Amino acid sequence: MNNTTCPYCGVGCGVTAQVQDQAIIAVSGDSDHPANRGRLCVKGSALHETTGTHDRLLQPQVDGVETGWEQALDSVSERLANIIERHGPRSVAMYLSGQLLTEDYYVANKLMKGFIGSSQVDTNSRLCMSSTVAGYKRAFGGDLMPCSYEDIDHAELMVLVGSNAAWNHPILFQRMTAAKTANPSLRVVVIDPRRTATSELADLHLSLKPGSDAVIFNALLVELERRGQIDRDYVEQHTEGLDAALAAAQRSVPDLSTAARLTDLPQADLDTLVDWFCNTEKTLTFFSQGINQSSSGTDKVNSIINCHLATARIGKPGMGPFSLTGQPNAMGGREVGGLANQLAAHMDFSSAENIDRVQRFWAAPNMATTEGLKAVELFSAIERGEIKAVWIMATNPVVSLPRASQVRAALEKCELVIVSECMTQTDTLELADIALPATTWAEKDGTVTNSDRRISRQRGLIPAPGAAKNDWWIICEVAKRLGFAESFSYTGPAAIFREHAALSGFENNGRRGFDISGLTEIGDHEYDALKPIQWPVNATAPLGTARLFTDGQFFTPSGKARLLPVEPSLPQQQPDKSYPLVVNTGRIRDQWHTMTRTGRAARLLQHRAEPFIELHPKDALRFDIAEGDIAVLENALGRYVARAQLSEAQRPGELFIPMHWNAQFTSAAISGDLIDAVVDPISGQPESKQGIASISALKTVWQARLITVSNATPPSEYWSRVPLQHCTSFRLAATNAVDDWSAWCSENLGRKPDLMLEDRNQGRFRGCSFKGDRLEWVLLIEPDQNLPELDWLDTQFARDSIDQDARRQLLAAREAGSSNCGAVICSCFQVRETEILAAIHAGTDSAEKLGEQLKCGTNCGSCLPELKALIAESAKEADHVSE
Repeated sequence: MNNTTCPYCGVGCGVTAQVQDQAIIAVSGDSDHPANRGRLCVKGSALHETTGTHDRLLQPQVDGVETGWEQALDSVSERLANIIERHGPRSVAMYLSGQLLTEDYYVANKLMKGFIGSSQVDTNSRLCMSSTVAGYKRAFGGDLMPCSYEDIDHAELMVLVGSNAAWNHPILFQRMTAAKTANPSLRVVVIDPRRTATSELADLHLSLKPGSDAVIFNALLVELERRGQIDRDYVEQHTEGLDAALAAAQRSVPDLSTAARLTDLPQADLDTLVDWFCNTEKTLTFFSQGINQSSSGTDKVNSIINCHLATARIGKPGMGPFSLTGQPNAMGGREVGGLANQLAAHMDFSSAENIDRVQRFWAAPNMATTEGLKAVELFSAIERGEIKAVWIMATNPVVSLPRASQVRAALEKCELVIVSECMTQTDTLELADIALPATTWAEKDGTVTNSDRRISRQRGLIPAPGAAKNDWWIICEVAKRLGFAESFSYTGPAAIFREHAALSGFENNGRRGFDISGLTEIGDHEYDALKPIQWPVNATAPLGTARLFTDGQFFTPSGKARLLPVEPSLPQQQPDKSYPLVVNTGRIRDQWHTMTRTGRAARLLQHRAEPFIELHPKDALRFDIAEGDIAVLENALGRYVARAQLSEAQRPGELFIPMHWNAQFTSAAISGDLIDAVVDPISGQPESKQGIASISALKTVWQARLITVSNATPPSEYWSRVPLQHCTSFRLAATNAVDDWSAWCSENLGRKPDLMLEDRNQGRFRGCSFKGDRLEWVLLIEPDQNLPELDWLDTQFARDSIDQDARRQLLAAREAGSSNCGAVICSCFQVRETEILAAIHAGTDSAEKLGEQLKCGTNCGSCLPELKALIAESAKEADHVSE
């Protein structure tokens, strides 16, 4: 069976892999998986391109020396035991990841909280979903996402808040698009400061002031009361707290004119939103990082839930507050207690009864009794020396956490840093005392839970390379060496899953919403063949449940849902005279997290090949920055250097930068270097959507493209790296003039060019070098940045010899008769902007027709918003010319 699950976003798409000679040679969408129905986005479609053994960590390393597993595991256990003996259990920590499978997460949490006795266990899900967890728990009595993807097919109003689903959850977005096509009366509202690709689907786009989301939903609650739209029978029977929630909303936003002023929105647009919400029962509100990554994210989540509870829009088809999860197993990690304030099976440290229950089930000798430090606090404690050892698994906190440089400094000072990782080149792995080679997507075996509570199997389809091992096995082997062999002698992931399922039902009696006790007796063969299933799975729901709360019963002590009083608050990082610009960070279409995997696939770097700073043309004029300039963002924490992109999709005074680039791919573009360690006081989630900075142009004297067989980075003030199929491409820029390029090549590239052309007056230089008959490097200096595309040049590095005609073409940097091809818009079929524009100018006037002609937009659909935008822009230009 070659069906598995995609390891990227929380949509949880099913994947069918084609395996040949113990390698995955192609992937496609699993047409039987309910999450994606056979479709994959461009990242999922390129999964097989990221599974090679190059750049893989293949052997354990102890203090920089390769060793075998026995020595590595002995070193881990002995050093941990020594630190625990000297400083106590809370001096050791784990930092986990939504990239782990549920079984990995389970044994890690069990070892730390039940047997070592330390609750210092947190996960990178803290950075993306913890405000949703806290909001759901406050409202429903548990971390319970009430909706299902099926609800999209029934909705009549969809509100997307802080979510660029078109790029971040593209398969789900295509389902939304299909629903709108099938039901023309379906309305879509997008609430986002930026005009993103998702906005192309919107009937109404509210470009609000960053951080003011709660104002909108408080205003909506006030208007629901004023217009008599609150469902009094439902509120009376099934909720509590409406009066306090209404009073807080009325104090903060007494009317829509106040809301318009606080959000910087036209009052008429807010009126429209209220009208549509009041008149449309089947309303789905999707929310993601724009809500969660805030210093008041939990309150924002509850302001959304308040409006659904007040109108009974929950527990029925086509309605509810729907959190779009960022990672493939963020929800699975929450189920087993991967967060520092959780135990397991949706229990936490809030009661002695919970602690006792988990301790008895595990027969745990050293049960933690208080919650641990959340992610940002945890790394601060490492820096202060309070935590002496940290074990990091499947994540890259040196890039992803706020105050990234401070995280690096903390790990540099830490007595023991253990890193379980599949790749050799990550910013965090550089700091490891002990490096443990872990399996990755195609080799891992276990389960994940997606955004609509659907448990799916992730299957190991190919052998692990080198000495790489599954994370659950590594953890259990360490546990055995620490003296806990009896409790960690699992025969495989199925055995771990059975224990996890049993704990979910242990002394539950309907008091906890998470319950998969119906899978407790699942056999190994049944586990291997497990089909996607939504929880709960128990005696009353043996086949899973599409949506929760259909009976109006919740998991609070009273059985009623809670409406929470919300006082909207501004983001804590506010611009000032020194740092006048707001910095928003986020994902882009073709990359994932910190690029340790997607950065290996050349086609995933063709849509956006470099880090960038997107700013409004008014700000570009204000700060003397032109399109394509290298620009520098700075604040008191650090700097970010990237290429400027001008866009009216940005609000003036606000910038967008991607979160993906790291020190392996560029000189200085780690977004976390600009974000302060400001967190939500309830959830501990960082305010990653609201940094501040100044901006200035880097006054470069020269810019270049270097294509080379070497991965070594030449010295320059700005560089970015793109791996190609046969070589590596660098973009370079510097502020110091070079008098002799031939000498520069000799010094920095190892030899002078074998062929070269130079125009000193124009500041142009082109040179190339050979090793025997094979091409070694090509250097192109172009002051106007008019650098050719890479397709043809890349193929030349695969040739055993280059004839004289081809050598002359190398200096032109393109095949005879060809020209610059433009940016790739459709990564699936490698369709470039120039081809698309040519078709549009020839009369092709719809995305569907472009698909018929060029195939763009016909696979994953991620590029459809850009295709439609190009059509609209061309039509606007044509109208302008005709005037």
